Amino acid sequence: MERTLILLKPDALQRNLLGQIIVRFENKGLKVVGLKMMKLSDALLFEHYAHQKNKPFFKDLVNFMESAPVIAIVLEGVEAVNTVRILCGPTSGRKADVGSIRGDFSMSGQHNIIHASDSEETAIHEIQRFFKKEEIFKYEKMDLNAIYAKEELI
Repeated sequence: MERTLILLKPDALQRNLLGQIIVRFENKGLKVVGLKMMKLSDALLFEHYAHQKNKPFFKDLVNFMESAPVIAIVLEGVEAVNTVRILCGPTSGRKADVGSIRGDFSMSGQHNIIHASDSEETAIHEIQRFFKKEEIFKYEKMDLNAIYAKEELI
């Protein structure tokens, strides 16, 4: 099973979109194995966005990401990285297809609701950046039909 990281950005939190976004991943069949709310520091943001530090929008990006907490989530599933990227849509909300998270909830390129790891290798590093080992869980999904059937036998 593959794991990937998503960050629900401050605009997702401010616009009350957390549940609507998380349910899309769960409905697709991805499993939440790590989840937390966090306030991002300059150091963490500079590390995470190091590849964009020389871009003219970098300071605005850091300010935006510090404007409210983010929700960090580790998702697990078959081809999780690619599946999540498809569900998120392209970076620019204006260019994202209707039905994708950004296509449905964003009109911006920078305030685009969600960050998703772009490769398996990146996902490994990003998960380690945002989560301690003990904050990621292994568990089996319950088969509720089997549980309910057992309860009726009791």
